[in-house]
Amino acid sequence: MDIRENLDLISREMHEALENVGSLQELEALKVKVLGKKGSLTALLRSMGQLSPEERPKAGQMINVAREELTAALEEKQQALSSAEKEMRLKKEAIDVTEPRDLPLVGTVHPTQLVLNEVLSCFEGLGYEVVEGPEVELDHYNFELLNLPKNHPARDAQDTFYIDDSIVLRTHTSPVQARTMLTKKPPIRIVCPGRVFRADEVDATHSPVFHQIEGLVIDKDVSMGDLKGTLDAFAKRLYGDDIEVRFRPSFFPFTEPSAEVDLTCFNCHGKGCKMCKGTGWIEVLGCGMVNPKVLEMCGIDSSVYSGFAFGIGLERITMLRYGIKDMRLLYEGDLRFLRQFR
Repeated sequence: MDIRENLDLISREMHEALENVGSLQELEALKVKVLGKKGSLTALLRSMGQLSPEERPKAGQMINVAREELTAALEEKQQALSSAEKEMRLKKEAIDVTEPRDLPLVGTVHPTQLVLNEVLSCFEGLGYEVVEGPEVELDHYNFELLNLPKNHPARDAQDTFYIDDSIVLRTHTSPVQARTMLTKKPPIRIVCPGRVFRADEVDATHSPVFHQIEGLVIDKDVSMGDLKGTLDAFAKRLYGDDIEVRFRPSFFPFTEPSAEVDLTCFNCHGKGCKMCKGTGWIEVLGCGMVNPKVLEMCGIDSSVYSGFAFGIGLERITMLRYGIKDMRLLYEGDLRFLRQFR
């Protein structure tokens, strides 16, 4: 049998086999059988050594033409099988978007963060800048610049975590106010949110780690009336237009005069209930006019400028906002509790 007859036989057998190939794996096996190292066409190519030098060029040309034709046929079959398999896979993996499904579980914003966002939005709307500072703080900023020198009795009430004699875990975010007054000229209008630390017991209303939001305004002709108007706007934004604000005289080294601020109980609207212990009022924050001594220590002329400051316990107003009875729920990460705020 000569070269041409062999090529015709190989081509006919391969085309007959192609008709019965049903997968890419079968096609690959056929390709190896014909064109592989031990394939029929390769064997025919190796047999050219038995031909005379005059016959070899013509035989080689015929074999190359046959190889191109067979390769084209295999590639055409491969494309057809690939398209068919892809279409079958798409049909098998098709998703009915109209079929009802259970909603996936998604996370939620923590209730403390929800209230913080509202508070910051309120004060940013009033023109305040949000400023943050270090949690590990120098005694100089945490106490001394706030009119709490060494051995001041008010330091005992802070229950401070000392790292050494001059470095503490900040007991409030007021050091951020001191740093701002030292580096920025009035007018100043800032709020300072952040985590603070005190060596306190752990119970339903206390924690050694909690959050504060403190505010500071320094400008010319700032009065107690400005402070009351600001806190009144804040309270109504957070709890509703029927909330009233009450100031009670108090003492803080950082401010003079100072006051504790109560809000109408939003559970009973001032009638008296368990939440407000029958008084109709709930204590929320402390505030006052910035002590002139503090202004002077921070390089601000107290004869020209005055200001007010206030401090809000974030966990406290969060608990009041949502009627949460135990502060520990805010830290335990219990999904049954957190899912209520989705």
